[in-house]
Amino acid sequence: MKLKFTKMHGCGNDYVYINGFNERLPEKNRPKLVRFLSDRHFGIGSDGVIFINPSEKADFEMEMYNADGSRAEMCGNGIRSVAKYVFDNGLTDKRELMIESFGKIKPISIIKEKNGKALLIRVDMGEPELIPERIPVISDKDSFINESVRIGDKDFRITAVSMGNPHAVIFLDPDKTEIEAIGPLIENSDLFPKRTNVEFVRVIDRNNIKMRVWERGTGETLACGTGCCATLVASVLNGMTDRKATIHVLGGDIDCEWKEEDSHVYMTGPSETVFTGEIEV
Repeated sequence: MKLKFTKMHGCGNDYVYINGFNERLPEKNRPKLVRFLSDRHFGIGSDGVIFINPSEKADFEMEMYNADGSRAEMCGNGIRSVAKYVFDNGLTDKRELMIESFGKIKPISIIKEKNGKALLIRVDMGEPELIPERIPVISDKDSFINESVRIGDKDFRITAVSMGNPHAVIFLDPDKTEIEAIGPLIENSDLFPKRTNVEFVRVIDRNNIKMRVWERGTGETLACGTGCCATLVASVLNGMTDRKATIHVLGGDIDCEWKEEDSHVYMTGPSETVFTGEIEV
């Protein structure tokens, strides 16, 4: 069969988007399909695949998969691109949307558009989760902030945060760190029962942070929206930044703010359509 798709990215974090209103694919076949579509040599090439589906409790549902075919709870860059897709393609004329992912609903605002196309999108990512068992990370403490751990034969100080998915934030200069060696070591550590995303962070000043990310189930990507949010939260918790900062990732910049009044993290960033097409599957 021929499958219609759209390739989109947020700061270089690219996914293949499939309109679940029109394309009917058995759920049991999706992990294998995702691995094929994500392959940068034999498929389309992406950090994963996102299905845009109807939702009974929100405007739309995001069903997101990592490149290895594993299901993910949340994707910050992905959910912005879902908002752009449905707006640009006339599935909605709303500029304030509710999008469901893994049963959780996120409010989204299209804050900049041109010629009927969304350019800049803001997401209310909700409150960060800091209780270890809910992240999850193995610990008997009330939180996991700057904890010293030994993984393999290396020592790290990790701040664990969930933004709907697990993150391990480490304050190591990303340009002086062997990310391809350390990333999978931490991702697959027994410390994280559901594996984890790993952020390598250098604080530039109180409002600017440099970050590179090793994404669970994918590897290093050019950006990670939830990772940017987790990075800001970890930086605030460790007293390194203010509650509003620009996160500089390999693919661009994402603005994050952890508001005091509601404790929600707000993420603002771009989304772009790369191309559309059909592929035989």
